[in-house]
Amino acid sequence: MTAKKLDHAVTHDDKHISAESLIGEFKSLMADAEALIKATEDHPGEAISSIRTKALETLAGAKESLSGVEGKLLDKAKIAADGADDFVHRNPWEAVGVAAGLGLLIGLFIGRR
Repeated sequence: MTAKKLDHAVTHDDKHISAESLIGEFKSLMADAEALIKATEDHPGEAISSIRTKALETLAGAKESLSGVEGKLLDKAKIAADGADDFVHRNPWEAVGVAAGLGLLIGLFIGRR
């Protein structure tokens, strides 16, 4: 595998990890916002009630969008895994060489500690 292909694979993995992290943080933010909105249910008033309703609608829309993005991310991960599987089947010795090289590098880094 060329250095360019390795760089692309590493960049793709970083994007996948950061996207998963972002989705997790956004879900946590939505749960916190929902809890905050529900905590104001006992406060009377027309203004607070309309703001609460609008915020809950916005959160519902955001959840739908997030699940769509999550689905697309899952589809892209499956495509990447299929591509990697196809590459390994077409170039088994190159894949073994890359795995051995990565194992050697990891072993050297662990040995230095």
